[in-house]
Amino acid sequence: METLEKQLICPICLEVFTKPVVILPCQHNLCRKCANDVFQAANPYLVTRGTTVTSGGRFRCPSCRHEVVLDRHGVYGLQRNLLVENIIDMYKQGSTSSKPAAPEVKVEPMCEEHEGEKINIYCVTCSVPTCSLCKVFGAHKDCEVAPLESVFSKQKAELTDCISMLVGNNERTQAIISQLEETCRAVDENGRRQKSKVCERFDHLFALLEERKGDLTLRINAEQQEKLDYIQGLSRRYSQHLEDAAKLLETAIQTMDESEMAVFLQTAKPLLQKLAEGTDTSRLEKIQPGYENMEHFTANFEPQRRALSRVDFIKRSV
Repeated sequence: METLEKQLICPICLEVFTKPVVILPCQHNLCRKCANDVFQAANPYLVTRGTTVTSGGRFRCPSCRHEVVLDRHGVYGLQRNLLVENIIDMYKQGSTSSKPAAPEVKVEPMCEEHEGEKINIYCVTCSVPTCSLCKVFGAHKDCEVAPLESVFSKQKAELTDCISMLVGNNERTQAIISQLEETCRAVDENGRRQKSKVCERFDHLFALLEERKGDLTLRINAEQQEKLDYIQGLSRRYSQHLEDAAKLLETAIQTMDESEMAVFLQTAKPLLQKLAEGTDTSRLEKIQPGYENMEHFTANFEPQRRALSRVDFIKRSV
């Protein structure tokens, strides 16, 4: 049956013949619609009225390149191949009876430029799926094309690699977020420790030092809060990046489940670009080593201690 099916395939639309006509004198067959498309593409300035050609024309057979000359009836003057039509009917009946149930009809993407033409090849030059007529006569006639199957396999492999890279990048991002959370705790603890030291020393002073103690405490609080705000903001940006990457990962996995090659290829290219961008964390800031350190708030009380140790009674003169 497969050998018979190959003999019943139109070389233009790559489907089973529909109303096949015989091209004289080479005796090759084409769908009448496909023959008309080829004829009109080869004779773009031919005067027509409705669907009736008012003058003859010529075109080349797509199978053997033999020149075919048509009279004023154009393609409609070619003889329909009733024998091939009968064989097609018998083939379809045999295919239907041999199957226990009718297969589910898949909605296949159609060419926007050529009505009724399925997208069945891939333009490598323009990176888009297209149809056979676009390659033969349309916008992609000078482009390099390839079968959908090969491009589908290649880009699906690329998408698989990008998903793996994104998963690994998400793990690294999560590690950075954990490090940021630990740094927040260290900054908070170091800030409390330094305030405790300052407060212990100021507690040995009296009311004259209370105002100074408050000023230094406020300075520590301000820088501590500034650092915490910066690190927490940075953590939120990494969290948002991770959330966006997770959504992108979900979209990529859903795209991997797409079995229709043309639909897959229509979305794979921009998705690959987004995946490449999603793995880049170079634009996200990173804190410098030792950023959590707040030792510069260690106060020097030695001059005040010496000054206070010299406090004594006022000596009165006799």
